[in-house]
Amino acid sequence: MHPIFASIAIAGPETVLTLGSLAALMLGTFSGNGRGGRQALAVTSLFAVAILALAGFTLLDAPAAATIAFDGLYVADAFSAFLKVIIIVAAAASVLMALPWLNGTGPDGAVRGRFEYPVLMLLATLGMGIMVSANDLLTLYVGLELAALPSYVLAAFHRADDRSAEAGLKYFVLGALASGILLYGVTLVYGFAGSTQLDVIAGIVSGQEERSLGLLFGIVFILSGLAFKVSAVPFHMWTPDVYEGAPTPVAAFFSAAPKAAALGLMARVLIVAFPGKVAPDWQQIVMFIAIASMVLGAVAAVAQTNIKRLLAYSSIANIGFALVGLSPGTPGGISALLFYITVYVAMTLGSFLVVLQLRRADGAPVETMADFAGLSKTRPGLALAMAVFMFSLAGIPPLLGFWPKFAVFQAAIDAGLIWLSIIGFIASVVAAFYYLRLIKIMYFDEPVAGIVSEGSTVNGGMIAACALFCSPLGMLAMTPLAGATARAAAALFPA
Repeated sequence: MHPIFASIAIAGPETVLTLGSLAALMLGTFSGNGRGGRQALAVTSLFAVAILALAGFTLLDAPAAATIAFDGLYVADAFSAFLKVIIIVAAAASVLMALPWLNGTGPDGAVRGRFEYPVLMLLATLGMGIMVSANDLLTLYVGLELAALPSYVLAAFHRADDRSAEAGLKYFVLGALASGILLYGVTLVYGFAGSTQLDVIAGIVSGQEERSLGLLFGIVFILSGLAFKVSAVPFHMWTPDVYEGAPTPVAAFFSAAPKAAALGLMARVLIVAFPGKVAPDWQQIVMFIAIASMVLGAVAAVAQTNIKRLLAYSSIANIGFALVGLSPGTPGGISALLFYITVYVAMTLGSFLVVLQLRRADGAPVETMADFAGLSKTRPGLALAMAVFMFSLAGIPPLLGFWPKFAVFQAAIDAGLIWLSIIGFIASVVAAFYYLRLIKIMYFDEPVAGIVSEGSTVNGGMIAACALFCSPLGMLAMTPLAGATARAAAALFPA
């Protein structure tokens, strides 16, 4: 087989997503404007979910060991396959959960939705797939930008809402700055290592007798750019504003799939390209980012009254906990990181689904924590699901959210980073306050009049699935999940 065709076959998910996004664009264009554009939106959304399912199906025969494609620019292995499953599931859920919102009408009476929404989701997912399979710093950058550009548009998708436009503009300006910083780091690494290919950089770095200050600066700039993508402190400033202003389904997507992709990308770059003597340098940076994210995310969320801003700071804190698993740079740490990402995606998607399922009597979405007052009396099922997600995010056993935190702390302790685990434990206790406060509001405050449910059966089913996964029943999945994360982590540490 010709090398190009062999490479296309290896990059099966990306091939499907590329062709599918182009087909979805054409399908939406020619589906007509029936029912105020709802027909094109429904057809394109279902087609996008089918394309995502097909992309996931191509991962069934994904290679376990590293398989190089496109002359070293792309790698397919168990690590990338694991993360792509998470990204695809999160993207499909984000497309489906958005349909009730998109079919609604804004303040101007116009339908909010347009068929471009699922197309942009497909393109963003394509970029994230390239990110986690990047074996070259330039492939990394292309994937990052392909994921980011549709995200800027999605953040500003609700054109009738000034806050949505503001969110898109903030995300674009700060995202462009972060991309510039990352690209500057890439140029420094290339200048001092002589290559942009990760495995080649590793060989050159391992052969250096003395620490290269220029290479260290390059690592710092690359980590700064990636820290922006995962909303890690001190590059978190965009997150609360964008989550608050963006449409709720878009905020849910931002909290899940891009975080998984960027954390996976960060792990691959640091573990593969910068092992050995240079590892302690980046480990110090990652530990600082982890501590700052855990502490700020836990403390800043205490004062929040807006539910989406609360979930934004929760996301920042959870990224800090996830980075505790990356800090040791060991197979056990990477396995714990992947476990954390999996459970975190389910918890955060479930939380946003509950927020999306509720609205005020005038059709406006719920915004504040006060809107959840007495929810256990008016919507007991949604209140129970939200309580499961909050207890799980707080890391309270026997809910599933306890075990990923235990895993990342255990990985840090095994590497001798006991102090890091202690700081993480203290931050987790502080963070539990605002999770428990929301539960108190739902179960002990008087109900708020005029809060109704959207009544979406699909979203209700996804809430139930996420809640069951995060409940003690989710522990039944821990053994196969632990095996999958161990195999995925081992792909970054070839014998």
